[in-house]
Amino acid sequence: MRRLDATYVRMSPVQRRQMMLDGPIVPTILALSAPNVLNVAMQSLVSISDSYFVSQLGIVDLAALALVFPTQMSLGQMSAGAMGGGISSSVARALGSGNRAAAEAAAAHALIIALGMALLFAVVFVGFGRTIYGALGGSGAALDRAVAFASVLFLGCAAHWIANSMASVLRGTGDMRTPGYALVATAALQVPLTGALTLGWFGLPSLGIRGPAVASVASFTLAAIWMSWRLLGSDALLKLRWPAGGFRWESFRDILKVGVIACVVVVLTNATVLTVIGLVGREGDNAIAGYGIGSRLEYMLVPISFGIGAALTALVGTNIGARQYHRAQRVAWIGALMSGAVAALIGITVAIWPDLWLGLFTGDARVLASGRHYLSIVGPVYGFFGLAMALYFASQGTGEMVWPVAANLARIAIAAGGSLLALDRLGWGVSGLYAAVATGIVAFSLLLAFSTTRRAWTGA
Repeated sequence: MRRLDATYVRMSPVQRRQMMLDGPIVPTILALSAPNVLNVAMQSLVSISDSYFVSQLGIVDLAALALVFPTQMSLGQMSAGAMGGGISSSVARALGSGNRAAAEAAAAHALIIALGMALLFAVVFVGFGRTIYGALGGSGAALDRAVAFASVLFLGCAAHWIANSMASVLRGTGDMRTPGYALVATAALQVPLTGALTLGWFGLPSLGIRGPAVASVASFTLAAIWMSWRLLGSDALLKLRWPAGGFRWESFRDILKVGVIACVVVVLTNATVLTVIGLVGREGDNAIAGYGIGSRLEYMLVPISFGIGAALTALVGTNIGARQYHRAQRVAWIGALMSGAVAALIGITVAIWPDLWLGLFTGDARVLASGRHYLSIVGPVYGFFGLAMALYFASQGTGEMVWPVAANLARIAIAAGGSLLALDRLGWGVSGLYAAVATGIVAFSLLLAFSTTRRAWTGA
């Protein structure tokens, strides 16, 4: 695999496209996924380091960080995975069909979309931040500090949107190395910079709760410059320039028909998590703390699946563009089984030895008992979750999102509706609630598996 990765890096764009169209599937997926997986690992380290450095400030600041965490995750999920998937899909399908001009138009339109989404995030989470974080349970000093953190992060979130959007353009061309390693390098800078700006190391100002936000904006600004330069240079695989004929609705629509729907799915999924948290909260603080720690592992599985899934978006899009439908299906299923195997290994491990994960966050016996209960029921189906997420990202490559959305809605309906039924009508308690969450994951997987037999995948 290492030999193929080195060979892949030296390929011309034409050779790289040819490998995506007829190269060996497993080695190609591994070569394309490796930089993404490394990037995911570093981004996870960034998330952990944020919590660690802020914890040195005290419980109030840690609570403030927790309040912002869902919206901070949404920023990453939407810019990289949701709208980013729409961008990669559009570029890959255009290149797969041999239409370079359409691919370059997609890159230019992606930049405009990124700027518009950054403005939207700033208006919502800065203009209405106090209301939003108050509704999530924030009050007093914790709410004030959450607003301070969010104001810095979202006023500067154009850096995140541009970096992740240009990374998605590059991934659509098959270049996973540049965005992967650029984001790894800037993440490696972000970790010590967060500590320095939060706690005042090396003579830098101690910004407290604002420190992680400033470090994030600074790091993603460097990443945005790095990847934009890669698209503007003389040796660019794809040129970022004013599109021939100007900006057209058709090019926006080709990205948005995938990206907007995927963003809505992110919102609905996070809303479901909050709904389940509210239901679990009926059982007391220990139950909600145990569920919160256990379900956080699912958030970690999403970027792990994205490591393979981003490669699948580009591979499927390129093959769909070239009308190689059978190969697109094979690529999707092989990648999904790889992702599912990794997630299954994690899920079975934490179901058997839950304290390997739970012990990282708490030593409280009652919280541990609650977390163990959750992981014993939901952990065994994590393999289905990994498979489903990989198929979801692969589906973005087809440019059609009807079935992926239906699968997500089924998961949400079963998780939320089943939880209410288990608690209010059947009296099954949290065991029934967790069983509903697990059933929703299995349904999500089965519907996405069925979707690969539909028209978008077969061309029929």
